[in-house]
Amino acid sequence: MSRATGNARLKSARVAAGYAAQQDLADAIVKAAPALGLRGVSAGVRQVRRWESASPPWPHPDVGRVLTHLLGQSLEDLGFTPPWGAAEQRPEATRRRVVEGTIAAVGLATVPAQAVATTQPANVGADFAAVTRSHRHLYWSVSPATLHPAVMEHARLGCALLPEMANGCRRTLAVALAESYLLAGRIEFFDLRQPEIAGETWVRALQAAGEADDALLGAAILAHTAFIPGWEGDREKASERISAARAYARRGSASAGMWAWLDAVEAECETRCGHTRTALHLIGHAEGILTAGSEHASPVWMDWFDVTRLKAFKGNTQLKAGHLPQARTTLLEALDELPDGSDKQRTVIYGDLAAVEVAARHPEEACVYAARALDQLTVTWYATGMERVREVRRGLVPWQHEPCVRDLDDRLYGWGATVNALRR
Repeated sequence: MSRATGNARLKSARVAAGYAAQQDLADAIVKAAPALGLRGVSAGVRQVRRWESASPPWPHPDVGRVLTHLLGQSLEDLGFTPPWGAAEQRPEATRRRVVEGTIAAVGLATVPAQAVATTQPANVGADFAAVTRSHRHLYWSVSPATLHPAVMEHARLGCALLPEMANGCRRTLAVALAESYLLAGRIEFFDLRQPEIAGETWVRALQAAGEADDALLGAAILAHTAFIPGWEGDREKASERISAARAYARRGSASAGMWAWLDAVEAECETRCGHTRTALHLIGHAEGILTAGSEHASPVWMDWFDVTRLKAFKGNTQLKAGHLPQARTTLLEALDELPDGSDKQRTVIYGDLAAVEVAARHPEEACVYAARALDQLTVTWYATGMERVREVRRGLVPWQHEPCVRDLDDRLYGWGATVNALRR
């Protein structure tokens, strides 16, 4: 059998431009980005290696811009295939509905902006949306490794159908396409812990939302992108993306739930950046918004947030702030109030309760909650929940010879749990 040669176009262009090693190109991208007005652009040898593989992923728009600048060729000429199809299959004219600063914050992909042929019947948009809706419901119980490929293939179908839709039905399909990419990004970020890939997926979601001119979807997508720098401790970039999300929310007549969730997202980013006082203020503001309510209802796709989940945000922030009694009370209330089907959130709350007991120097209680989290993970896998358990185990090092901790290790590092984690 012949061996796959990988992306020979990019490799040839790289060598021709004087970058003998993959690391040289990665370093050049980081160095050249500021000169193009791009901040926070990162690239590494692993990323370049993926680009030069047989199936290179479409680069993040900011990185792609630098790449084309350095090598003097379009991304398609460099061997990349856009997620919406080859360049010759799409029209040149595109439209981008963005607030000022959005491109600098997250970048945009390009999807077909005008119908090239009206070949699909009117019901196609609604039929496509029905599958998107089903995927959204399946997210709460189906294994992420199983669901993610189905969601991505569905999104690719949407990209292929979009140029064939008449104007009226085009918006219906574009909205569903944005929802599909939003969901795929959520799986990649929260369930599979692949933030770089999630960022690329959410860029596609934002472009699809722009095609639909759906400001609320744009707000939700931009807020999700803030998690990426927020979890890395980049407060400035997270704040920029939250500001963009709020601008979209104002344009879209957001509900009280949407405004409260934006506060909660910003609070989590502030917490991870070490600013717990600011985070607690934001959560208090969100609680007031939810109490006051609004005339607008939350979108049906916004099924990841409610009053109970706000309490979970609050309990985690109180934990990080060292307010242990308050955190314990808040998290127990959230646990009692969780609706059916909230298994992933339940895992996270168990993990946070375990962390509270570690901080309070109660190792036995911490192990009980960590074991409950592991029980839940055997039913519904959630990488974010497993991270909580691993953080707890690191905190239990002073008691690692205690029987309760050894029992936890038997669960955490047993054959089933270990193989399960590697397969996800």
